[in-house]
Amino acid sequence: MSHRFKVIVEKEQQGGYSVYVPALPGCASQGESEKEALNNIKEAIDLYVESLKEDKLPVPKQDFILKEVVVAA
Repeated sequence: MSHRFKVIVEKEQQGGYSVYVPALPGCASQGESEKEALNNIKEAIDLYVESLKEDKLPVPKQDFILKEVVVAA
């Protein structure tokens, strides 16, 4: 069974990228490039989901809506 998750990728000021999964609290990773960060988060997601299954816990479904808000400052 496969699962799809939205991830947030952020470019870090000091270099590299951080990435996290809003649907999986605490599931985060990083990488020197965006590609590396995405590969690393895939591995982190696999481990997270495997752990949930071993503990007989449900895999969370994504329950958020991603919207952009523009603010005039």
